[in-house]
Amino acid sequence: MSNKIISSKDNLQVLFEDNHLIIVNKRVGDIVQGDKTGDTPLSEVVKEYIKEKYDKPGNVFLGVVHRLDRPTTGIVAFARTSKALTRLNEIFSSREAQKTYWAVVKNRPSKSEDVLVHFIKRNPQNNTSKAHLKEVPDSKKASLDYKIIKELDRYVALEINLHTGRHHQIRAQLAAIGAPIKGDLKYGFDRSNPDGGIHLHARKLVFTHPVTKESIQIIAPTPNEVIWNLV
Repeated sequence: MSNKIISSKDNLQVLFEDNHLIIVNKRVGDIVQGDKTGDTPLSEVVKEYIKEKYDKPGNVFLGVVHRLDRPTTGIVAFARTSKALTRLNEIFSSREAQKTYWAVVKNRPSKSEDVLVHFIKRNPQNNTSKAHLKEVPDSKKASLDYKIIKELDRYVALEINLHTGRHHQIRAQLAAIGAPIKGDLKYGFDRSNPDGGIHLHARKLVFTHPVTKESIQIIAPTPNEVIWNLV
Protein backbone atom coordinates (compact mmCIF):
# COMPACT_ATOMS: atom_id res chain seq x y z
CA MET A 1 0.00 0.00 0.00
CA SER A 2 1.29 3.44 -0.91
CA ASN A 3 -0.17 6.90 -0.64
CA LYS A 4 2.90 9.12 -0.39
CA ILE A 5 5.19 10.66 -2.96
CA ILE A 6 8.41 8.67 -2.65
CA SER A 7 10.41 10.85 -4.99
CA SER A 8 9.93 14.25 -6.58
CA LYS A 9 13.02 14.80 -8.69
CA ASP A 10 12.68 17.59 -11.27
CA ASN A 11 8.94 17.83 -10.63
CA LEU A 12 8.38 14.14 -11.39
CA GLN A 13 6.22 12.83 -8.55
CA VAL A 14 6.86 9.11 -8.18
CA LEU A 15 4.15 7.41 -6.11
CA PHE A 16 5.33 3.79 -6.40
CA GLU A 17 8.40 2.14 -7.82
CA ASP A 18 9.88 -1.35 -7.95
CA ASN A 19 11.69 -3.51 -10.52
CA HIS A 20 8.48 -4.07 -12.49
CA LEU A 21 6.42 -0.87 -12.23
CA ILE A 22 6.69 2.85 -11.82
CA ILE A 23 3.61 4.93 -11.00
CA VAL A 24 3.66 8.72 -11.15
CA ASN A 25 1.39 11.68 -10.41
CA LYS A 26 0.80 13.47 -13.72
CA ARG A 27 0.69 17.26 -13.77
CA VAL A 28 -1.59 19.50 -15.83
CA GLY A 29 -0.30 19.76 -19.39
CA ASP A 30 1.83 16.61 -19.38
CA ILE A 31 1.18 14.28 -22.31
CA VAL A 32 1.59 10.60 -21.46
CA GLN A 33 2.86 9.54 -24.89
CA GLY A 34 4.34 11.49 -27.79
CA ASP A 35 1.91 13.16 -30.18
CA LYS A 36 1.90 15.58 -33.10
CA THR A 37 2.73 18.54 -30.82
CA GLY A 38 6.28 17.25 -30.48
CA ASP A 39 6.24 18.09 -26.75
CA THR A 40 8.33 15.86 -24.50
CA PRO A 41 5.98 13.15 -23.20
CA LEU A 42 5.82 11.94 -19.63
CA SER A 43 7.06 8.51 -20.78
CA GLU A 44 10.37 10.07 -21.86
CA VAL A 45 10.70 12.01 -18.58
CA VAL A 46 10.20 8.75 -16.64
CA LYS A 47 12.74 6.92 -18.83
CA GLU A 48 15.30 9.66 -18.12
CA TYR A 49 14.56 9.43 -14.39
CA ILE A 50 15.15 5.64 -14.43
CA LYS A 51 18.30 6.00 -16.55
CA GLU A 52 19.81 8.53 -14.14
CA LYS A 53 18.70 6.90 -10.89
CA TYR A 54 19.96 3.43 -11.78
CA ASP A 55 22.82 4.55 -14.04
CA LYS A 56 21.46 2.43 -16.89
CA PRO A 57 23.42 2.33 -20.15
CA GLY A 58 21.60 2.29 -23.48
CA ASN A 59 17.84 2.45 -23.98
CA VAL A 60 15.48 2.11 -21.00
CA PHE A 61 12.38 -0.08 -21.48
CA LEU A 62 9.15 1.59 -20.42
CA GLY A 63 5.68 0.36 -21.39
CA VAL A 64 2.69 2.72 -21.49
CA VAL A 65 -0.28 0.93 -19.91
CA HIS A 66 -2.98 3.64 -20.00
CA ARG A 67 -3.33 7.35 -20.60
CA LEU A 68 -4.83 10.46 -19.05
CA ASP A 69 -6.09 13.45 -21.02
CA ARG A 70 -3.58 16.28 -21.20
CA PRO A 71 -5.56 18.71 -18.97
CA THR A 72 -6.18 15.99 -16.34
CA THR A 73 -3.93 15.21 -13.36
CA GLY A 74 -3.22 12.11 -11.29
CA ILE A 75 -2.11 8.51 -11.43
CA VAL A 76 -0.35 7.08 -14.48
CA ALA A 77 1.20 3.60 -14.33
CA PHE A 78 4.10 2.43 -16.50
CA ALA A 79 5.63 -1.04 -16.84
CA ARG A 80 9.40 -1.43 -16.48
CA THR A 81 9.57 -4.90 -18.05
CA SER A 82 7.83 -6.52 -21.02
CA LYS A 83 6.45 -9.22 -18.70
CA ALA A 84 4.86 -6.63 -16.44
CA LEU A 85 3.53 -4.74 -19.48
CA THR A 86 1.73 -7.79 -20.88
CA ARG A 87 0.11 -8.57 -17.54
CA LEU A 88 -0.78 -4.97 -16.75
CA ASN A 89 -2.41 -4.60 -20.15
CA GLU A 90 -4.56 -7.63 -19.32
CA ILE A 91 -5.45 -6.21 -15.88
CA PHE A 92 -6.50 -2.86 -17.33
CA SER A 93 -8.32 -4.19 -20.39
CA SER A 94 -10.33 -6.67 -18.29
CA ARG A 95 -11.29 -3.86 -15.86
CA GLU A 96 -9.63 -5.63 -12.91
CA ALA A 97 -7.94 -2.37 -11.94
CA GLN A 98 -10.22 -0.12 -9.90
CA LYS A 99 -9.87 3.56 -10.85
CA THR A 100 -11.29 6.34 -8.71
CA TYR A 101 -11.35 9.96 -9.84
CA TRP A 102 -12.12 13.25 -8.14
CA ALA A 103 -13.81 16.07 -10.06
CA VAL A 104 -14.83 19.60 -9.16
CA VAL A 105 -17.98 20.53 -11.09
CA LYS A 106 -20.30 23.44 -11.70
CA ASN A 107 -23.86 22.83 -10.50
CA ARG A 108 -24.88 20.26 -7.92
CA PRO A 109 -26.13 17.04 -9.52
CA SER A 110 -29.78 16.34 -8.71
CA LYS A 111 -28.78 13.25 -6.71
CA SER A 112 -26.07 13.02 -4.04
CA GLU A 113 -24.96 9.73 -5.55
CA ASP A 114 -25.98 7.88 -8.67
CA VAL A 115 -24.99 5.48 -11.42
CA LEU A 116 -24.79 7.12 -14.84
CA VAL A 117 -25.29 5.05 -17.98
CA HIS A 118 -24.94 6.66 -21.39
CA PHE A 119 -23.93 5.77 -24.91
CA ILE A 120 -20.79 7.64 -25.88
CA LYS A 121 -20.18 8.65 -29.46
CA ARG A 122 -16.77 10.02 -30.35
CA ASN A 123 -16.21 12.85 -32.81
CA PRO A 124 -12.64 12.52 -34.11
CA GLN A 125 -12.88 15.84 -35.99
CA ASN A 126 -12.87 17.93 -32.81
CA ASN A 127 -11.65 15.24 -30.38
CA THR A 128 -14.78 15.23 -28.23
CA SER A 129 -17.38 12.68 -27.21
CA LYS A 130 -21.10 13.11 -26.66
CA ALA A 131 -23.07 11.15 -24.08
CA HIS A 132 -26.48 10.02 -25.35
CA LEU A 133 -29.23 8.51 -23.18
CA LYS A 134 -30.13 6.03 -25.91
CA GLU A 135 -27.93 4.02 -28.23
CA VAL A 136 -26.99 5.82 -31.46
CA PRO A 137 -24.93 4.53 -34.41
CA ASP A 138 -21.25 3.99 -33.57
CA SER A 139 -21.81 4.65 -29.86
CA LYS A 140 -20.45 2.60 -26.97
CA LYS A 141 -22.11 1.98 -23.63
CA ALA A 142 -20.50 3.93 -20.78
CA SER A 143 -21.11 3.55 -17.07
CA LEU A 144 -19.80 5.16 -13.89
CA ASP A 145 -20.95 5.89 -10.38
CA TYR A 146 -20.43 9.11 -8.46
CA LYS A 147 -21.07 10.56 -5.03
CA ILE A 148 -20.75 14.08 -3.68
CA ILE A 149 -17.80 14.31 -1.31
CA LYS A 150 -17.82 18.05 -0.58
CA GLU A 151 -19.94 21.09 -1.38
CA LEU A 152 -17.89 24.25 -1.84
CA ASP A 153 -19.15 27.83 -2.13
CA ARG A 154 -19.47 27.79 -5.91
CA TYR A 155 -18.61 24.22 -6.87
CA VAL A 156 -19.22 20.61 -5.88
CA ALA A 157 -16.54 17.92 -5.49
CA LEU A 158 -17.42 14.42 -6.68
CA GLU A 159 -15.78 11.02 -6.30
CA ILE A 160 -16.21 8.87 -9.40
CA ASN A 161 -15.64 5.17 -10.06
CA LEU A 162 -15.36 4.15 -13.70
CA HIS A 163 -17.04 0.94 -14.85
CA THR A 164 -15.98 1.38 -18.48
CA GLY A 165 -13.15 3.25 -20.16
CA ARG A 166 -14.52 5.39 -22.97
CA HIS A 167 -13.03 8.43 -24.66
CA HIS A 168 -13.51 11.50 -22.42
CA GLN A 169 -16.10 9.45 -20.54
CA ILE A 170 -16.22 11.32 -17.23
CA ARG A 171 -16.10 14.70 -18.93
CA ALA A 172 -18.93 13.84 -21.34
CA GLN A 173 -21.17 12.08 -18.82
CA LEU A 174 -20.94 14.83 -16.21
CA ALA A 175 -21.64 17.44 -18.89
CA ALA A 176 -24.69 15.42 -19.93
CA ILE A 177 -26.22 15.78 -16.44
CA GLY A 178 -25.52 19.53 -16.38
CA ALA A 179 -22.41 19.32 -14.19
CA PRO A 180 -19.43 20.19 -16.41
CA ILE A 181 -15.98 19.96 -14.84
CA LYS A 182 -14.36 23.24 -13.75
CA GLY A 183 -12.20 24.61 -16.57
CA ASP A 184 -13.50 22.18 -19.18
CA LEU A 185 -14.46 24.49 -22.06
CA LYS A 186 -14.89 21.54 -24.43
CA TYR A 187 -17.73 20.20 -22.30
CA GLY A 188 -19.62 23.31 -21.36
CA PHE A 189 -17.77 25.05 -18.55
CA ASP A 190 -17.89 28.80 -19.11
CA ARG A 191 -14.21 29.69 -18.63
CA SER A 192 -10.83 28.04 -18.67
CA ASN A 193 -8.53 27.51 -15.71
CA PRO A 194 -5.43 29.74 -15.59
CA ASP A 195 -3.13 26.72 -16.12
CA GLY A 196 -5.17 25.35 -19.02
CA GLY A 197 -6.10 22.26 -17.03
CA ILE A 198 -9.42 20.94 -15.78
CA HIS A 199 -10.42 19.89 -12.27
CA LEU A 200 -10.37 16.16 -12.94
CA HIS A 201 -7.86 14.08 -10.98
CA ALA A 202 -7.10 10.35 -11.13
CA ARG A 203 -7.10 9.95 -7.36
CA LYS A 204 -6.83 6.23 -6.57
CA LEU A 205 -5.77 3.02 -8.29
CA VAL A 206 -6.24 -0.44 -6.79
CA PHE A 207 -4.94 -3.52 -8.58
CA THR A 208 -3.07 -6.79 -8.12
CA HIS A 209 0.66 -6.47 -8.79
CA PRO A 210 1.35 -8.24 -12.11
CA VAL A 211 4.39 -10.11 -10.78
CA THR A 212 4.32 -10.27 -6.96
CA LYS A 213 0.51 -10.67 -6.87
CA GLU A 214 0.20 -8.41 -3.83
CA SER A 215 -2.64 -5.90 -3.62
CA ILE A 216 -1.48 -2.40 -4.51
CA GLN A 217 -3.35 0.75 -3.58
CA ILE A 218 -2.03 4.08 -4.84
CA ILE A 219 -3.41 7.47 -3.84
CA ALA A 220 -2.25 10.58 -5.68
CA PRO A 221 -2.23 13.92 -3.85
CA THR A 222 -4.29 16.58 -5.63
CA PRO A 223 -2.46 19.57 -7.16
CA ASN A 224 -1.45 22.32 -4.75
CA GLU A 225 -4.09 24.74 -5.99
CA VAL A 226 -6.76 26.93 -4.37
CA ILE A 227 -9.87 24.88 -5.21
CA TRP A 228 -8.27 21.46 -4.78
CA ASN A 229 -6.93 22.53 -1.39
CA LEU A 230 -10.53 23.00 -0.23
CA VAL A 231 -11.58 19.45 -1.12
